[in-house]
Amino acid sequence: MAHLGAFDAEANPTGWSLSVPALEGSPVGMPSLATLGHFSLLGSIEKVGIVSVVLLVFSLMLADFFDTMGTMVAIGAEGNLLDEKGNPPRTREILVVDSVAAIAGGMGGVSSNTSYVESAAGVGEGARTGLASVVTGLAFLASMFIAPIVSMVPYEAATPALVVVGFLMMTQVTDIDWKSSEVALPAFVTIIMMPFSYSITNGIGAGFVAYLVVQLARGKAKSVHPLMWLACVLFVIYFTLTPIKAILGIA
Repeated sequence: MAHLGAFDAEANPTGWSLSVPALEGSPVGMPSLATLGHFSLLGSIEKVGIVSVVLLVFSLMLADFFDTMGTMVAIGAEGNLLDEKGNPPRTREILVVDSVAAIAGGMGGVSSNTSYVESAAGVGEGARTGLASVVTGLAFLASMFIAPIVSMVPYEAATPALVVVGFLMMTQVTDIDWKSSEVALPAFVTIIMMPFSYSITNGIGAGFVAYLVVQLARGKAKSVHPLMWLACVLFVIYFTLTPIKAILGIA
């Protein structure tokens, strides 16, 4: 039992208990703001070149935009907030807030801030207004001062919440017209690609491309909206960025 979990390392004396929380030092303390403001707008261009920067910005933009769109629709559907066409309310304002948050994250020296689909758990409990986001933000602010305690919580502890989120998301698939192959097939590809690729963006992109392929196969290319054509082209570029970078010699 002592060797369970010990891969290329010393034997693990805790056996099956691979994640044992342990508090080191004081449970409270002042948060570190060492990375705040440590960024350079033009430094990356000087180091890696304009082509690399453009590809990187394109990747981040596409991923952030469609992650946010997918989250908006999923959470809006859970809260019965979508209109008769399935569109979330005040989409423009939501995207503006998400964009500003992403910029603020970069200026703060942390990962890009974005909306998260785990909000579905709060919506499932009755959250419907921006007050829920304010309360969540205050909770995150308070957690900065008890970071040692928060860091003790293992990733496994979030599993029950993620199971609930997955359940809430799957309740929306009943609205899909499964009898129509041109709707059901792209939806199915979208659903399975999200967990397989660990990305909402990849799932949406695969679904878009699948929808276009189905329409082409059925001889309905003219019925595809120009924006859908544009989105599919962008996703094809997004999915082929790795070989493109290899061809251009970009790391």
